[in-house]
Amino acid sequence: MPKINTYLSFDGTAAEAMRHYEKVLGAKLDNLMRVGDMPDAARMPGASPDRVLHAQLSFADGGVLMASDRMGGGAHEGMKGFSVALTYESPEEAKRVFNALAENGMVLLPLQPSFFAKTFGMLIDRFGTPWTISGGAAQA
Repeated sequence: MPKINTYLSFDGTAAEAMRHYEKVLGAKLDNLMRVGDMPDAARMPGASPDRVLHAQLSFADGGVLMASDRMGGGAHEGMKGFSVALTYESPEEAKRVFNALAENGMVLLPLQPSFFAKTFGMLIDRFGTPWTISGGAAQA
């Protein structure tokens, strides 16, 4: 059975985003490799040495969130068609994380009670990552 992990693609903000997520989500930034760190960086013409080739956050439960900066040409179309889903045991912890990720971002659905969780909300953070956050199981 494979482990499913999320891999995000940024347009030059991967390092800043992953450091922010490390702090907000309580994860550990295990790896942050930039183009300039490669022994053969010259093989990537046009790629800024500051762009992130690979970054990885590790969580206590074994989960992983990975990211890199886009290397190809053309316009970056942003992240679409998915969201990173976070589920917390308590509505209070969900609220703390939601508010931290929503800062300078766009709230799509404010935290509110739902039929499946005591609180649930959706947002796109300042880096363009879409999130869904829930806290506390709803009472049957």
